[in-house]
Amino acid sequence: MPTPRKATPPGVQHAPLQLEHFLPYRLSILSNTISQGIADDYQKRYDLSMTEWRVMAVLARYEGLSARQVADRTAMDKVAVSRALARLVEAGRVSRHMDDNDKRRSVLDLTEEGWAIHEVVAPMARAREQAVLDKLDEEERRWLGRILDKLQERGTRSE
Repeated sequence: MPTPRKATPPGVQHAPLQLEHFLPYRLSILSNTISQGIADDYQKRYDLSMTEWRVMAVLARYEGLSARQVADRTAMDKVAVSRALARLVEAGRVSRHMDDNDKRRSVLDLTEEGWAIHEVVAPMARAREQAVLDKLDEEERRWLGRILDKLQERGTRSE
């Protein structure tokens, strides 16, 4: 295990973040660890990136979203979402068509192939989630849900 940096020389002032105690870093590491555990299987099986899976999961939950709405719901970079969508459309996993009410807006939906993949990957994701939650007792799970809800409330993000 790496050791922390030694003391800064006299006259030089640095204040490095103690990442092991920095909430955004810790949340990112936890999220990446859990997500990668799920991703290892579907990446090999379906040649599906983590971003592509997240886009598919959002489209499974919410019908007829635009690319911008997908980016908003996932809090992912619009360019990354756009690339993922292009790959998913090309692979026949997502369909893109014009909105019946607004011809300037294209909407996205999972295709039958997309749904077939979702029906395999979603239970794997739920099982991984359950394995993580099993480390907590019932009260800790309730608190975790409340804490996450509170941290995700609108206005928490600085923009």
